[in-house]
Amino acid sequence: MKKTYMAKYGEITPDWFVIDAAGQNLGRLASLVASRLKGKHKPEFTPNQLCGDAIIVINAEQITVTGNKAEVKMYHHHTGHRLKSRTYKNVLAEHPTRILEHAIKGMLPKSRIGADMYRRLKVVAGSEHDFSAQKPQELKLS
Repeated sequence: MKKTYMAKYGEITPDWFVIDAAGQNLGRLASLVASRLKGKHKPEFTPNQLCGDAIIVINAEQITVTGNKAEVKMYHHHTGHRLKSRTYKNVLAEHPTRILEHAIKGMLPKSRIGADMYRRLKVVAGSEHDFSAQKPQELKLS
């Protein structure tokens, strides 16, 4: 009888990867990064353990969207006093990293493990990052 391998806590150490977001489509990049953060690409994937990789996304301000989403797509947040809405273009101008973080966070599990996965995500607006001590490998997107 074959047994399914289930990883235990602390058995899997995360690898660090750098992804260049320049010219990439928002949704396609976000789904790839979310899958990597979950660890679904690894053969030892276990749903109830943190077995994904740490991802650094650079050039977040150069991400693209298709169609007229730059003018039409809205981001809403509630301040406790009133609802505030802003367009994609306004958010990109002020906080270019929030767009990608928002998209990726929505694709992660809504649990403690999802929060731990989200902490392994580092999004940088420019092309320089402060995580060279972790020796990240460049991840080529196909």
